[in-house]
Amino acid sequence: MNASAVTETELLAPARDLVCGRAAVDAGADAVYIGAPRFGARAKAGNTLSDIRALVSHAHRYWARIYVTVNTLLYDHELVEATHLIHQLYEIGVDAIIIQDVGLLECDLPPIPLIASTQMHNSTPEKVAFLEQVGFERVILAREVTLDEIRAIRRRTAIELEFFVHGALCVSYSGQCYMSYAIGRRSGNRGECAQPCRRRYSVVDSSGKALACERHLLSLKDLCLAGDLGALIDAGIGSFKIEGRLKDRAYVTNVVSYYRQQLDVVLAGRGLARSSSGKSHAAFRPDLDKTFNRGYTTYFLHGRHPAIGALDSPKMIGEQLGQVTAVGSRSFHLDTDAELHNGDGLSFFDRSGSLTGTVVTSVTGTEVFPDQMQHIREGLTVYRNHDHAFLAALDAARIERRIAVRFRLQSTDQGFALTAIDEDGNQATAQLDWDKVPARKPQAMLDSIDRQLHKTGETVFACTDVQVGWEAVHFLPLSALNQLRRDALARLSAMRDANRPLRRRPHRRNDAPYPARHLTYLGNVLNRQAKAFYRRHGVGEIEPTAESGLDMSGRQVMRTRYCLKHQLGLCPSQGIGKQPQEPLYLVDDGGHRYRLSFDCDLCEMAVYF
Repeated sequence: MNASAVTETELLAPARDLVCGRAAVDAGADAVYIGAPRFGARAKAGNTLSDIRALVSHAHRYWARIYVTVNTLLYDHELVEATHLIHQLYEIGVDAIIIQDVGLLECDLPPIPLIASTQMHNSTPEKVAFLEQVGFERVILAREVTLDEIRAIRRRTAIELEFFVHGALCVSYSGQCYMSYAIGRRSGNRGECAQPCRRRYSVVDSSGKALACERHLLSLKDLCLAGDLGALIDAGIGSFKIEGRLKDRAYVTNVVSYYRQQLDVVLAGRGLARSSSGKSHAAFRPDLDKTFNRGYTTYFLHGRHPAIGALDSPKMIGEQLGQVTAVGSRSFHLDTDAELHNGDGLSFFDRSGSLTGTVVTSVTGTEVFPDQMQHIREGLTVYRNHDHAFLAALDAARIERRIAVRFRLQSTDQGFALTAIDEDGNQATAQLDWDKVPARKPQAMLDSIDRQLHKTGETVFACTDVQVGWEAVHFLPLSALNQLRRDALARLSAMRDANRPLRRRPHRRNDAPYPARHLTYLGNVLNRQAKAFYRRHGVGEIEPTAESGLDMSGRQVMRTRYCLKHQLGLCPSQGIGKQPQEPLYLVDDGGHRYRLSFDCDLCEMAVYF
């Protein structure tokens, strides 16, 4: 398969809950991924089966799809429950399941498409080709891969490729981070990551010399590939994924609306179709800077860049406004071109380098009155991390998604027939027995027909055209027109339900060879069924994963393409003089030292516990 085989694309949005999921669909998402009641890689983002069923019903009206995450590693005693859960999700109409644990492939699963989670570390053509051979419908690629690596994967495979285009980044290769588990037995592979990568660290060399002090050295900026959607399509990506299953409705609405607009422009230029129906109309202008972000990066898509870390804070710093020019007892003057409003959240760094902030209570010209004056000083750079006016407008905005429909009104022997044809080619006809009486005012009657058929009310449809196929104009009362319209749209909705594209794939076992013959704990084998799976695919030696209870002392707990030597300007390729004395160590605020190892041939860094 090559990029030309991408015939339709999918904008894939996150949902923390039913409210966020509906907002994502309404804003134009072609698909939504949401957490199951248990076994999702965000343990705090689980949802009831009832709420998932409601989201499925809402999404399917637009032929949008719902994917559910069951993507943690599983203990032996959990496999029966996880399998039963997948059967329940299948019965309520979920379109695919995202999994990490291959032990599930040895279980009795329903014929529902499976998506290989990014937690499986899908970064090479060999790995992706194997996952295709064993029955996965789609693979979510590792966030770290470059455009060239995506092209190489596409040349070797025909499987659907999904790729993150926006949101938070894990510093470690996904699924290969054991730092949270090693520190406090909270495993990222079990949905319980304590996010040690967002803490403060120092870096010291072997002599004890500090190379960086008390900064968020493992914290990365957020991903933003809005400008690279065309290049990703050309490389073979069909699904564009937004990260954020812990984010709120405002974030989901803003980000999905923005990417929907950007992606539609790209699709129009390539003659490609989106994978769901309807067009969203949002009464606000989306702006990625207005909802949570840590600053933006394209990560490794175009190769290595020096400044991908968010070292100053893992929180949202916000948009830079300007500098404080004068300070009074209750107010300060700010040199900025931005318009401030009551309720705006301001952020700034105190003298110790910690991010802090305040809230605007009133503004008079350049004079700002905050709710507290602590840490505000002349020359201070001020940011806005909560734009009250924007978020209020977003919250109040009416967002509608409507499916285009055309009406054709014709005469029959018994009366009249109204046919409704939607944008996907589905059509349905409603009939009305009625005595034909010539209209006394033909043009007025035609105008009335056009006006009434455009009134689609609270349905998901929007009328774009009305055709009247009469030789002579007949009189039809408004009540009859309205009944015809309601009946035709009800039949069309039923037709759409019957014709909605449905994917079902029975899971058949095979013995396709896995591209390695030995698995360490990095292979994430936690249960007997996962071990049996790899045995069947030719793996001889299998070490159980960290979550089996391994002592992690001295072991690698993180491997990453992000390199601290490069980030701090210490890489030999950057042409610096004297190199620091290795090994280097990360030191946390409790004094624990983590040895750093650098593979300069692969341009990777590893962290050891």
